[in-house]
Amino acid sequence: QVRLTESGGGSVQRGGSLKLSCASHISVFSRCVMGWWRQAPGKERELVSIISPNGATTYGDSVEGRVAISKDIPKRSIDLQLDKVKDEEPDIYYCQADCRKAWVSGGVYWGQGTQVTVSS
Repeated sequence: QVRLTESGGGSVQRGGSLKLSCASHISVFSRCVMGWWRQAPGKERELVSIISPNGATTYGDSVEGRVAISKDIPKRSIDLQLDKVKDEEPDIYYCQADCRKAWVSGGVYWGQGTQVTVSS
């Protein structure tokens, strides 16, 4: 069982910065591609950013230039910062661990999701 512990979220001011963290077991943190996705009601989940075990990063088109993802090794977490938050951005953020290449029985695992509310 892969457990992903999300933190951060809540209320963020329009134009401000959103910070999220996702902690996991050391085997997940060190071997899986981890990242953040987000979803608006009635829409498909979209990529925010992912980071591979070797530190390579990928960013979603809708956040390019405004987002940074990094690893906190002592905390075994991945940290996301999204700047210049807009009113119309999706409001549920999910941590993901893609472990399909990490071990034979590995799959794709999701956190429970964290709500983000943009205030003006």
